[in-house]
Amino acid sequence: MERPKSLGEFRKSHACCPSVKDEMRANLIGKLKSSDPVFPGIIGFDDSVIPQIENAILSRHHFILLGLRGQAKSRILRALVALLDDEIPCIEGCEIHDNPLKPICRACRELVAERGDDTPIAYLPRQARYVEKLATPDVTIADIIGDLDPIRAARGGHSLSSELTIHYGLLPRANRGIFAINELPDLAGKIQVGLFNIMQEGDVQIKGYPVRLPLDVVLVFTANPEDYTARGKIITPLKDRIGAEIRTHYPQTIEHALAITAQEAWTERNGRTRMVIPPFVREIVESVAFEARQEKKIDKRSGVSQRLSITCLESVVSNAERRALINGESIVVPRVSDVYAALPSITGKFELEYEGELRGAETIARDIVRQAAGKIFRKYYDGTSLNAIVKWFELGGNLRYLDTAPADELMAQFKKIQGLLEHLAPLGIKPREDQALQVSGAEFILEGLVAMKKISRNEEYGFHASVRASEEAAEEPSPAAVRRRSVN
Repeated sequence: MERPKSLGEFRKSHACCPSVKDEMRANLIGKLKSSDPVFPGIIGFDDSVIPQIENAILSRHHFILLGLRGQAKSRILRALVALLDDEIPCIEGCEIHDNPLKPICRACRELVAERGDDTPIAYLPRQARYVEKLATPDVTIADIIGDLDPIRAARGGHSLSSELTIHYGLLPRANRGIFAINELPDLAGKIQVGLFNIMQEGDVQIKGYPVRLPLDVVLVFTANPEDYTARGKIITPLKDRIGAEIRTHYPQTIEHALAITAQEAWTERNGRTRMVIPPFVREIVESVAFEARQEKKIDKRSGVSQRLSITCLESVVSNAERRALINGESIVVPRVSDVYAALPSITGKFELEYEGELRGAETIARDIVRQAAGKIFRKYYDGTSLNAIVKWFELGGNLRYLDTAPADELMAQFKKIQGLLEHLAPLGIKPREDQALQVSGAEFILEGLVAMKKISRNEEYGFHASVRASEEAAEEPSPAAVRRRSVN
């Protein structure tokens, strides 16, 4: 059926234009009845955040998402577009997408009065009905609400008090859609005051003139609650007008975290080499984020974003890819050593407490990677005796190599370590698997033994018996001992 192209045809089609809140509510009800996913791609919020958002939409509320960085707040807001109709009719050429049956701007009212049923109708797609603004201290009321344009007044021969001289801001241009403000506390208090009328009375005023624009818009916000004292705050009257305050959170299980990273990380490089990422490498990367969120030397108020896992895995894959290119290998298999090579993707993702600053971000990150490797190692080898491997090192064996060492070279060295390659079965690696995969599994076992303090590893000796590490520690005076000697 052909869409109406004029106001007269639109009226004859018995069409209606519900408010945005009613439109979103109706589409949400349809999705809930059909069990369609409301927010596809949002993982880990099914039993917490999403039901609260659904309740807010069903209640026709404006709402705010409160949470630390990297908790998918902006992504959720952008996903709200899916709850809008595919397209809506509006008066052609209108800057604020006026409802053909109830225009609110002066220009459209005059156009309808002049042309009547011949008023042209255009159609606005759902993607064009979402307007997003990142709040910054330099945002003005004119940016959000609008201002009077003297140039437009001069060209049209209008007085400055005429509605026809208005230059609309972002909020009026979001009419009949969704207006999102990210990091609301960064918005100056006087700008937040400018949102009062639209949220409660449903209208805005521009430059003090009695111009009433009863906008039809859904307002949604995001904020990091821990930044209020440092960067600003949401003023109390505005908070009072927000219908729902919804708290987001980080993934609560490693399974959810793995799914998010697998969805977001760029690991399919489409190169000439085949990519195989062992599950234990993915789990170590996710555990790094979990361990960092529990680390006392890291500031919990700033949070540890899920982007840490995403960028870390991408860097891990890149280091393995670089090694394969250097050695001319046909398969790319990341190792635990590649996680250490990805430290630049980790250290910038957290803020340190005072004690952590003394030790340094890279040292803290290395400790966290070791803890994460130990946690995953226990998952696979808890209760498994690996004494034969430890014995090999205690008898004087050591293993030192660069992270660019080819798989065949390492395989030859790993074969010398008694019992090492025989314990790959818990990792799902079979004896006939590709050498690169076996090397990755063997290195994981060694790193796990280091985390369990069964053996040691450092830059000078590589992997070696833990006894040597303790002897070295005994020979080298501690910083506290040095300080005591200097005092004496």
